[in-house]
Amino acid sequence: MPKSWTDGAPEPVALQEHAHLKDPLSYKIKRRLLGGALNRHTLSHQRLDKKYALGILSSDCISSSAYGSEQILIALLPAFGIAAFAILMPMTAIVLVILLIITLSYRNVIDVYTKTGGAYIVSRENFGPVVAQIAGVALMLDYIVTLAIQSAAGVAAIISTFPELEPWKIPMILAIIVLLTYGNLRGVKEAGKAFALPTYLFVGSMFIVFAIGLYRHFSGTLPMLETNLPGAVPMGEPSGLLTFAAIFILLRAFANGGSSLTGLEAISDGVALFKAPEHVNARRTLVIMSTLLGSLVLGVSWFAHKIHAMPYESGTPTVISQIVKAAMGDGTFGTAMFIFVQFATMLILFAGANTTYSAFPLLVNFIAKDGYLPRQLTKRGHRLAFSNGILLLAGGGIFLVLITAGSVEHLVAFYALGVFTGFTLAGFGMTKHAYVHRLGAWKAKMIINGLAGGISLLVVIIFSIVKFSEGAWLVLVTAPILVVTFLRLRRQYTQEQSALDVKVEQERATSIARHDVTVLVDSVDVATVGAIRYARSLKPRELKAVHFVIDDLRAEQIVKAWAKSDALDDVTLELIDCPDRRLANAAVDYAIKMTEKADVELTLLLPRRSYSRFLGRLLHDRTAEAIAAPISQLPRVVATIVPFDVERILSGAPLVIDKKEKKLVTVAPVKAAPVVASVGPISHYAEDMTPIGAVQWRKRAHVQGKVASIKTAPSGSSPVLEIELWDESGGITLQFLGRREIAGLEVGTELRAEGMVGEENGSLKILNPSYELLA
Repeated sequence: MPKSWTDGAPEPVALQEHAHLKDPLSYKIKRRLLGGALNRHTLSHQRLDKKYALGILSSDCISSSAYGSEQILIALLPAFGIAAFAILMPMTAIVLVILLIITLSYRNVIDVYTKTGGAYIVSRENFGPVVAQIAGVALMLDYIVTLAIQSAAGVAAIISTFPELEPWKIPMILAIIVLLTYGNLRGVKEAGKAFALPTYLFVGSMFIVFAIGLYRHFSGTLPMLETNLPGAVPMGEPSGLLTFAAIFILLRAFANGGSSLTGLEAISDGVALFKAPEHVNARRTLVIMSTLLGSLVLGVSWFAHKIHAMPYESGTPTVISQIVKAAMGDGTFGTAMFIFVQFATMLILFAGANTTYSAFPLLVNFIAKDGYLPRQLTKRGHRLAFSNGILLLAGGGIFLVLITAGSVEHLVAFYALGVFTGFTLAGFGMTKHAYVHRLGAWKAKMIINGLAGGISLLVVIIFSIVKFSEGAWLVLVTAPILVVTFLRLRRQYTQEQSALDVKVEQERATSIARHDVTVLVDSVDVATVGAIRYARSLKPRELKAVHFVIDDLRAEQIVKAWAKSDALDDVTLELIDCPDRRLANAAVDYAIKMTEKADVELTLLLPRRSYSRFLGRLLHDRTAEAIAAPISQLPRVVATIVPFDVERILSGAPLVIDKKEKKLVTVAPVKAAPVVASVGPISHYAEDMTPIGAVQWRKRAHVQGKVASIKTAPSGSSPVLEIELWDESGGITLQFLGRREIAGLEVGTELRAEGMVGEENGSLKILNPSYELLA
């Protein structure tokens, strides 16, 4: 009885594990730092309860209450002196009114865009992709500034508790950014429930401070702080509020206070993270977040107003730390509570910085998918994070920290422009949406969204003017340049795609009348013979070899060697003069000449000898690459480099597969491990799985593994679907006749199959097995 598809052939066995190239040093370092690569099928979207979503998505927004009121005082005190504390409360009230209007606007955004609805998506859907790039640039700058300012403010909270750390301020900020970057490159997810804790710690501790502070205020024991301490922001003399200079200062203070509203967009960006009904839960969470933010901003401003908390030029001690110390007192409990609140403040600020590592890469992913940023930003990295986006964010944050010396005051100058530009476009975008669709109470929605967009635009204008000399000019100059750059990248991608699109006249041009192959010859050796052997496999109409003569003696040696070789006696060798020794030009001229007729396609094969990395580059040129580059630009001409490893020959050892390391290694040949025999036949209803490496020809097998490849027959032929299934012991092919797809099946899916094991061309195959897709 024959043992396989032909008498005397060996019995077919399961597919053996693939070999991999030896890992380069850069990959080994990355794997050591970040851990093993994650399978993309482990990527999942975690659904969150409102309590977790509030803690996770609001950390950026709520943490801004730690410095918003302080920034208002920094602008007011030098101009109005002690009167600044009285002006602080009306200024805070204006900020809270804007908070209410923008919150109502974003509730409408969540109602309409129930998966993700940030300013970029709203602008793109209502104003088109060009206007969306303005929102995209604004949000990108906002996230970069958020990382820098939250990290700087968190370090300021540490220094307020331990003033002796002041000289280490910049290194500490940079260390925080590096640590957050490293953690997110390793795959730390914003949706991890642990990130909800800092928000609740901060909110809870501040409400305790407010409660005790109110008790001390009404009991008359809340202290009033000194206002002329060294290092504090200098106090000016009280002046009128109606002068031009005073109005300018008031507007600048208002712009500073706008930093309290950053992060409001986070929940509309993350609607898909909520449990069903997503938009309802997201809307409620947004209201709760805004209420907490408003309460904290109001509380901090009120206590700063009552105790005359002074901001300091160095940024520490912070206003919020002075409020905590004044409210809690200097006793043991007060000191412990002070340290705890500072710890909670630090945590929420760093958690707010961490949220940018989720939002920024996702934003640039959207923009890159639309074709306005390099497509490398759409690719997930080693640990499934958008690594390129994370690195871009970290680089921008570090740059801002260095140029501002980690000053929260200076960073605020970059801040609200991006935030309120996003608010403006989201508000006007939703106004247009309400007018166009006219659903429900559309007139009320138009008024709310129009008001949000108009007020936000006014803030942008105010900020551009009053903060221009403090750093806003950099944003105003950079943003248009970035928008123009994005549009230019999109035009480039569009042109490239247009060139690659299949034209109507090309749709049926799937074959050509003539296909010629030419091997470019530089010497007669095993590399040339291998290229000729490959050329024959292409079954060309005409096969020839060409040598461009730049050295007559070398050409004569090649002709003699060619004539002596039995392996080359059926291939014509043509010598072509190359008087200027520019081989690339000569190859292009030859290719053009050979493809003058429209029905001819030419393949040029260029043997490339690969040498050791260092000495190879030193001792040998890279002529093949230099020739292939211009050739690839010609129509109907293909330049193919045929590599040949000289280094392996010099080592004297063949390449084999290292089964344990799954890579190619240069060692002495080893015998393949014997296949383990299966224990008896397996019934149709057997639950025990057989390792794929142990399945036997002409016996029933019940196997389980991951789908490594899916192959479907061409649409013009009979329907056939072939699946390659692998486990740790080997692989086998499952063939389904009469079908082109299996619902839910994709590469990487876990699958269980059972059937009779046959073979085809020496490989094991199960024909039309029963199967089950596993979650």
